[in-house]
Amino acid sequence: MRARATMHFPFHSLQDRFAAIANPFHKHPSPSPMASPIPSSAIRRLTLHRPFLHTLRSNSSSSIQSTTIPEESESEETEFSPNHQHTSPPNPSKHYFPKRGQTLELVCESLAFKGKGVCKVSDTGFVLMCDRALPGERFVGRITRKKGDYAEVKKLKTLSPHWDLVCAPCEYASYCGGCKTQNLMYEAQIKAKEQQVHELIIHVGRFPVRDPEFASVMKPIVPCDIQFHYRNKMEFSFCPKKWFPESEMQKEQNGLNDYALGLHAPGFFDKVLNIDKCLLQNEAANKVLAIVQDCWRDPSFGLSPYNCHSHTGFLKHLMLRTGRDVDTGLTELMVNFVTSSYKPELLQPLVKKLTLVSEVVSIVNNVNTSVGNTSVGEEEYTLYGKSTITEVLRGVTFQISANSFFQTNTYQAEVLYKLIEECAGIRGDGSEIVLDLFCGTGSIGLTLARKVKHVYGYEVVPQAISDARRNASQNGIDNATFVQGDLNKINDHFGDEFPKPDIVISDPNRPGMHLKLIKFLLKQMVPRIIYVSCNPATCARDLDYLCHGVKEQGIEGCYKLKSVQPVDMFPHTPHIECVCLLELA
Repeated sequence: MRARATMHFPFHSLQDRFAAIANPFHKHPSPSPMASPIPSSAIRRLTLHRPFLHTLRSNSSSSIQSTTIPEESESEETEFSPNHQHTSPPNPSKHYFPKRGQTLELVCESLAFKGKGVCKVSDTGFVLMCDRALPGERFVGRITRKKGDYAEVKKLKTLSPHWDLVCAPCEYASYCGGCKTQNLMYEAQIKAKEQQVHELIIHVGRFPVRDPEFASVMKPIVPCDIQFHYRNKMEFSFCPKKWFPESEMQKEQNGLNDYALGLHAPGFFDKVLNIDKCLLQNEAANKVLAIVQDCWRDPSFGLSPYNCHSHTGFLKHLMLRTGRDVDTGLTELMVNFVTSSYKPELLQPLVKKLTLVSEVVSIVNNVNTSVGNTSVGEEEYTLYGKSTITEVLRGVTFQISANSFFQTNTYQAEVLYKLIEECAGIRGDGSEIVLDLFCGTGSIGLTLARKVKHVYGYEVVPQAISDARRNASQNGIDNATFVQGDLNKINDHFGDEFPKPDIVISDPNRPGMHLKLIKFLLKQMVPRIIYVSCNPATCARDLDYLCHGVKEQGIEGCYKLKSVQPVDMFPHTPHIECVCLLELA
């Protein structure tokens, strides 16, 4: 559920996981997404003609044509020419693989890692991954690079549209990296996510699909009822130069008009797409963004964007967080300016304008003097109102500071936490010990604390542990202990400081759990483990280790997978959440 620092794991490199994730689709093609449209005033269903799909699926060898183009044609500006001749590769055989710079006519079969489209070379089944290709779409693409067992493709021209096409309501959807699947009908989005989890559990987790019990293990995905305006936190970056997609590169840039405030262009740390409105945040946050956009470039304000190359400039980031007042239920909005130095007088004109927005109850300034791109400051100053905002989650009130970890989708977090509690199977007699691993600010453990004997939470980030302790105190919860520590570096004495748990909840970051932690859990033989994952690939790997062991390490598994519940926390994005229940075999 949370993305933090990357760790190194001795098994399954990213390349290995890619192959494991993508190759199964050739043997087990994804079912066609549901066809019924979602009622929405913001989305319009387009009528599609699909007879070509039957031809392509009945004769896969005709679905991919190719021709080699010169290496120098691989620049980002190269456009597809309809005059290019596409001919079948000479004498295709099992040894044929596409080469860098080659153009291919492809059909996207399904979605996989990071929401990329999965395509295949006919005859060999070699996997090709294409960003922004969607199931059923027939297109011409160019091989940009080969990565071991798969290659990456850049889409040049769509020949026939994908299934379940809709008009994306956001003007930036076609080139912003945030909502890659906004032009895919929502029912089709969640079906693709569900299928991806299913394939990973089978092929990476090594759980037998033919096992009669497997059908009851895999649960249907839980959709998100609110598909726009669901994020309670957005971070925008300041930049001295706007980024434009290829189709708009001819736009003139000069002076202050070059300045950008928005989201990073996909794949670039130093390029920013200027954003005037984001449909993922609420209207109050968009109102604040519009005010800042309207005046921060005014020379009379004396403000300058930070340049990550020359390390000059003042404004680094604009972070907007929303919560709600506990008594009234009204929206509370925090505005956080991240700057390279502390110069409150420069921000005062902006602060004065923003205080006119009734929802703004807090304006803070995080000062980050480092050359890095982080939004966490070394010092924090309150410029207006409160230093925190509040939110309520399953009856527990949380104080949220500018840098607190908290669920980004509050509405769907209620659904997620309810599923976690159901998996925990708490007896209700107040006798159980809960071990909350990767606890963040303690939100999961604190929502369970009143029903168990004690909660022990572990987290590597000191500020998160401080927030967890404060949240426990403010809610009158005295049976929760939070400890700061790195769960990737535990030793043989880990666990000596708390009783043997009855329930373990593990919510790791994207790389999953370290083998040391898996060994600890297998040694403890806790009756029940609830594994909460934001990365189904590493989740499937860890479930494999816990249930089947690690033969190379002489480790035996001792758990049985009882259920896998995918949850869509972030519509229109490739992110998938899973709640998995394991019990001692």
